Amino acid sequence: MSITTKTGDDGKTDLLFSRRTGKDAPRIAACGDVDELSTALGLAKAHLQQAEFAEKLTTIQQSLIALMGELATLPEDAGQYAKAQFNKLTTADTDKLEEWISELESAGLSFEGWALAGRSVPSAHLDFARTVCRRAERSVVSVLKSGSPEGSQAVVYLNRLSDLLWLTARAVDLPSGKQLA
Repeated sequence: MSITTKTGDDGKTDLLFSRRTGKDAPRIAACGDVDELSTALGLAKAHLQQAEFAEKLTTIQQSLIALMGELATLPEDAGQYAKAQFNKLTTADTDKLEEWISELESAGLSFEGWALAGRSVPSAHLDFARTVCRRAERSVVSVLKSGSPEGSQAVVYLNRLSDLLWLTARAVDLPSGKQLA
């Protein structure tokens, strides 16, 4: 099967459950922003020297795949999505981010004013991913306003993720010997 299907040549694309929508629809824009966030995390991961941070980014990327599935499902198909048992963001995913934030903060990292991106390549990529995360969050808020499954963790998850990315960018710039796990 070829990657080229030509089904999008008319300016429309597929959602889950055989639904179609315009490529400029807010739901598709939100999926694209989350996809871009995952790619930005992959770029940051490729530059990280701390394996534990890289593993956490992989876990986050897997959660973002679940989020894109949720976003690619119209509200009227939420029952089908649940019945198909596709992965979905849960409070446990958000709790994991909060746990990682607490680990960094308990190791001495805290919010102290504005941080300029670019102190190192890895932290610059993490800061870039954080800004993409904030854009994805805004896009997801717009989609959720138009109807969403009850109990969606999307906005809370993305909000926590941007906090984690900010702290992680600071952590990777600590002087050698003071690296946090």
